[in-house]
Amino acid sequence: MTNLAANPIAPDAFDLDAMLGDLRELVEIESPSLDVDAVTRSAEALAAMIERHLGGTTELVESPVGPHVHWKGGGTPKVLLLGHHDTVFPMGTLAERPFDVTDGVATGPGVFDMLGGIVQALHGLARLDDTSGVELLFSSDEEVGSHHSRELIEERATACGNVLVLEPSADGGTLKTGRKGCGTFEVIVRGRAAHAGLEPENGINALVEAAHQVLEINRFGDESVGTTVTPTVATAGTTDNVVPAEARIRVDVRVESADEKQRVEAAMAALSPAVSDASIEVLGAIGRPPMPESASATLFPLAQEVAPGIDGIAVGGGSDGNFTAAIGVPTLDGLGAVGGGAHADTEHVVVATMPERAALIANLVAAIQS
Repeated sequence: MTNLAANPIAPDAFDLDAMLGDLRELVEIESPSLDVDAVTRSAEALAAMIERHLGGTTELVESPVGPHVHWKGGGTPKVLLLGHHDTVFPMGTLAERPFDVTDGVATGPGVFDMLGGIVQALHGLARLDDTSGVELLFSSDEEVGSHHSRELIEERATACGNVLVLEPSADGGTLKTGRKGCGTFEVIVRGRAAHAGLEPENGINALVEAAHQVLEINRFGDESVGTTVTPTVATAGTTDNVVPAEARIRVDVRVESADEKQRVEAAMAALSPAVSDASIEVLGAIGRPPMPESASATLFPLAQEVAPGIDGIAVGGGSDGNFTAAIGVPTLDGLGAVGGGAHADTEHVVVATMPERAALIANLVAAIQS
């Protein structure tokens, strides 16, 4: 083992069967967000796995949504490896789609997003002589907005000064050098119920008002600056012979700049009724600020030094790296598993890439610490 960039760790230094064994262990626990008992079991197993590979003591940081998992190397902190151990799949998914490895592809709930990235990082760090400047933080609520972990994430990112995010890679192993800011709004339209056949004129049709709002909201996007504003879910009414008294619209927003964040939030807040006597309430915000490509300006070239030929790309999805980049901490994302199908039944990891990604993490951490 070595910690010198002049003697990089090679992919053949890793035991792939052992990596797959650890991946199976984490996948088979199941850890859906907001299921505190399940997330607690996941945190305890992950803490034990960290200690088995890296030694030391892992702290479980309690929260209302289950424990965050935090490990420190013990020296002056230089780099935070950031991820999450909650997954999007409900309990019982494992019975329908058990962990499996067939034809070089690992499948199962959470393998790609992002349990594979956690396993690769642990095996990579275990090959280093010196991890004293390393911290690990795996939150329990990333998939539901990181409301109970954001403060801790920002605190440890500031203390460490560099952040490597273990979210899945882009296509083919490409790193993520930037991310859009993202958020969800809900527009609540309130009207007044009335009999749809006998006296519709006495009602205030919330569905008609919602239709006006959807058309207005759909105008807020601006492709020229990478802003998307997309009405995604709408509900209204109770039965087919009643004028709808309430309607709700969900809106997905993605922006590349702080200026666009402010513009879209202001436009959503300024929505006004088109139907007389209807009322509107707007909830939500762009909770994850943009991660500009400048955030990875120091770390991405370092990754290219230790892994020549690796590419980077800015993407639309958000992660906890958005938070660390927004407070000015150098951040590089997409260092996790190579595969695809995040949040879908097709979720998978290309098994042959796991040692390569473990080596990437090990050599990048060594370079940051040197």
